[in-house]
Amino acid sequence: MVSRLVLGCGTVGHAVIGSLADRRGELFVFDGDESRVDSLRNESVAAEVRDVTDPAAITLPDRSVDMVVVAGERADRNRLAAIAADAAHPDAGLVVYLGFDATPKDRHRIDSVADRVVDPGAELLSHANSLTESGASQRLQALRQTLQGIDGRLGVFMHDNPDPDAIAAAVGLQRIAEDAGVDSQACYFGEISHQENRAFVNLLEFDLRNVETQSDAEFDAVALVDHSGPGVNDQLAPDTDVDIVIDHHPPTTDVDAGFTDIRPDTGATSTILVEYLRGYGIDVRTAVATALLYGIRVDTDDFAREITPRDFTAAAWLLPNADTDVLERIEAPSLSADTFDTIAAGIRNRQLNGSVLASCVGQITARDTLAQTADRLLAMRGVAVTFVYGYFDGTIYVSARSRRKDLDLGAVLRSAFDDLGSAGGHADMAGAQLPLGLFDAVGEDAATTLTEMIEEVVASRFFEEVHGGTSGIQQGE
Repeated sequence: MVSRLVLGCGTVGHAVIGSLADRRGELFVFDGDESRVDSLRNESVAAEVRDVTDPAAITLPDRSVDMVVVAGERADRNRLAAIAADAAHPDAGLVVYLGFDATPKDRHRIDSVADRVVDPGAELLSHANSLTESGASQRLQALRQTLQGIDGRLGVFMHDNPDPDAIAAAVGLQRIAEDAGVDSQACYFGEISHQENRAFVNLLEFDLRNVETQSDAEFDAVALVDHSGPGVNDQLAPDTDVDIVIDHHPPTTDVDAGFTDIRPDTGATSTILVEYLRGYGIDVRTAVATALLYGIRVDTDDFAREITPRDFTAAAWLLPNADTDVLERIEAPSLSADTFDTIAAGIRNRQLNGSVLASCVGQITARDTLAQTADRLLAMRGVAVTFVYGYFDGTIYVSARSRRKDLDLGAVLRSAFDDLGSAGGHADMAGAQLPLGLFDAVGEDAATTLTEMIEEVVASRFFEEVHGGTSGIQQGE
């Protein structure tokens, strides 16, 4: 059986581990940071706290190692780890990530022991050359021309209740607009209620405008990021003239805009914005770099979901300018009482059909609690798909998650609910919004009846679409 050893687990190392974990063979990870090791163990990765620069500490006495990957973030530490790996495992293939800020001494010593060296600088140069050789140079020129053609202020609209990828993409586009001499404002409808998302905006001090009415008329131009249609997952008028669309979700309707860049094969919209920033040679400030890195991490589930080489390269480019201390503070917020209440309702009201779990949590106060509940329920033993839904302010909101490779959740939700409202997303993470309509007429005094009616329609449609009409739903105890 093939045995692989990873030394160091920064952003790059985590992406490497995610890729190797899906391959046949044994995988071991050593890192000097206890919190990183604990995080990997929670992901069922065999990880231990060890000094990766000490040959004695990185040996595996009871087995031989076929490959060693050094993937820390600091070039000086990677140099010492590479020397240690060469001494401890001389017969193993040795791949070393050079890291940023490498000195000539680091480069020379790593080259002398490694079978392959991954140089981020060379990778960025190669990527820049590929931009010139592909249609990316035309996109750079087209976006620049669109921005320079704006006479006045640009409104950059995220989707309703924006997530980190949408927020990061908006501030990224603002930075590009600023470089082109265009004044802009990042806007959203709804609210930012998820604890991590609020911490994200507050710690990085972004100026985001919460729009309560269809006020796009005050802008001379409109851009949409992380979604592609006015009136679809935002509250703009459907006939709004749109100048720019940048998104990574597959569109559900025809997209009409002066400039369009939609890439469903990319893990995050933030990645697309990074490519424009790099292509224009724009200086990326710490707050924007931190936001874009976090946006990529969240939408790729920390480099474990739908990750592409472009996402990996974008994250590596952002890392030297990002504030990792702020990222740690963002990712450790307290949970609100409303979130705990929704998670409890999700557990209590769960319905199981094989490995598929659905739960109606009833009336909610913030839609982001649904996503957190769907994530938590996916950790239950035997559950591979979660579908959580609740309602407030005249709308049913749905959040779904999946670990199944044979299921496209976005397609399932579109097929089940497109005729009732809007639905879509990724293969393993999707959502929907359905107007209560006739259900709402039941009234607040009959909340139990309203919930039961919603369950009967919404859950049955979902289960039928997933299982092709399978019945026999079992109520969770």
